[in-house]
Amino acid sequence: MSRATIQKCLFGLAALAAPGARLMFGAEAEHGLPQSAVELGRPLGFPITNSMVVTWIVAVGLIIFARMATRDMKHVPGGAQNLLEWLVGGLYSFLEGIIGPHLVKRTFWFFATIFIFILSANWLGLIPGVGTIGWGHQTPEGFKIDQPLFRGANADLNLTFAMALIFFALWIVWAFQEVGPGGVVHELFGAKGDSTGPMKLVMAIIFAAAGCLEIVSILFRPVSLSFRLYGNVFAGETMLETMSTMVPGFGWLLPIPFYFLELLVGLVQAMVFMLLTAVFTLLICQHEEESPSAAHETET
Repeated sequence: MSRATIQKCLFGLAALAAPGARLMFGAEAEHGLPQSAVELGRPLGFPITNSMVVTWIVAVGLIIFARMATRDMKHVPGGAQNLLEWLVGGLYSFLEGIIGPHLVKRTFWFFATIFIFILSANWLGLIPGVGTIGWGHQTPEGFKIDQPLFRGANADLNLTFAMALIFFALWIVWAFQEVGPGGVVHELFGAKGDSTGPMKLVMAIIFAAAGCLEIVSILFRPVSLSFRLYGNVFAGETMLETMSTMVPGFGWLLPIPFYFLELLVGLVQAMVFMLLTAVFTLLICQHEEESPSAAHETET
């Protein structure tokens, strides 16, 4: 990864972190959606939040759909089986064209799962009732929800950060399986290209310094992945809530155009998360091709 790319990542992370800092330390008089998930109960000391409820609903719904689609497999698919085969086959072909046929066999289960889950959670969060059903109080402008029963799953930083950490752990495992510990070290710090004489030493020092920056970039990836998804989903829900309360009496009408926008945003964010994780995996797992000079020496 070049220095310019690393700088862009750091600047992008700073831009993402700035709004989050304002959310955490901003004025208490600011109105809008709760910035963190609301705890609904604590059975046996285990906290249950409204975002966890939506997460479970999405997971159970996907499991039921998969069971229904694969319960009676037919040579000519129809209905749920047709939709599932189209989705899985399309994702497989798409990822195969990006990370290659070898790597997609090892990693497809994760990338497909994370895309389908994020997309389903984003779209489920747009159903009327999510964020608008719960406990609150009466105000002159109407009933104000203080503790919603449901909250968009990806509007909770805990979930997005957990998914990013799971990917980070799998990224390490896949890297060691594909290129081994020595290959990982060489990919991060090893000099690339054909250099001889003093230039070879200079290039080794440069690539070693670039490897240190690359490690910093790698450590920031879970943070950037989680904040990117959380920030976009939370901003969308905040926009819909603002539109619904902007003009009294028209709260049912103003958000309608923005619902179509959020449908697109939900798809884009699921695709971005999947693509970024896939590309990060490809960068560390790809085998360095043999240089032309080395190949010529082997032939001679």
